[in-house]
Amino acid sequence: MNNRKEQLNAFDRLLTIMNELREQCPWDRKQTIQTLRHLTIEETYELGDAILENDLNEVKKELGDLLLHIVFYAKIGSEEKAFDIADVANSICDKLIERHPHIYGDVKVADEEEVKKNWENLKLKEGKTSVLEGVPKSLPAMVKANRIQDKVAGVGFDWEHPEQVFEKLKEELDELQHEINENNKEKIEAEFGDVLFSMINYARFLKVDPESALERTNKKFIKRFQFLEEKAKAINKPLKDMSLAEMDVFWDEAKRLRD
Repeated sequence: MNNRKEQLNAFDRLLTIMNELREQCPWDRKQTIQTLRHLTIEETYELGDAILENDLNEVKKELGDLLLHIVFYAKIGSEEKAFDIADVANSICDKLIERHPHIYGDVKVADEEEVKKNWENLKLKEGKTSVLEGVPKSLPAMVKANRIQDKVAGVGFDWEHPEQVFEKLKEELDELQHEINENNKEKIEAEFGDVLFSMINYARFLKVDPESALERTNKKFIKRFQFLEEKAKAINKPLKDMSLAEMDVFWDEAKRLRD
């Protein structure tokens, strides 16, 4: 591992390269904060994939890509005389110190939950009118639901036991089934949303990240289905011509071999 001096030298090297690219590369010169936005989102998802795969070498590379974007935004900010990389770093340092009075002050906390509650209360003292202000509007719905529930729990709006959440989930499922029986399309969608919201809440109580859980299942399904496609190709029989029973044989084999 690199020591502190080597780490600082590496960061200084990146800043130097960023300056050179911004001055000399036609593509880099053309970029703005707006044009970089979608690329940053893509890089974040690529990092998420690497984390799910537990590929630390790939995590390192994707972190480098994200770090480049941070430096890039800061460079553009300095050109517009709005902020530079020092302002970015000092801003987060100041926030961390202010939000951790149990480390940098005289506040006492018993556990992680008290830290989270203090964090949300401190944000309200900073002038925010709602604990939900910090939830980005553009987050995917599942991630947004998880963040909403996590934030309101931080100020005490929460169930006390997982069993209560599970009972609520069963209640929502019953309501969904009722609307299905009534064939009320509009209410079916509403109740289905309530079921998903309750499932995400239950995941939080089980200490499961719902987004990661679903993505792992997506990856598992893709691997199994591609195995099924390979087997169908090997016997020269298109999937559309196979019965469900035939496909189930290969599906079960995929489960045994690839899970």
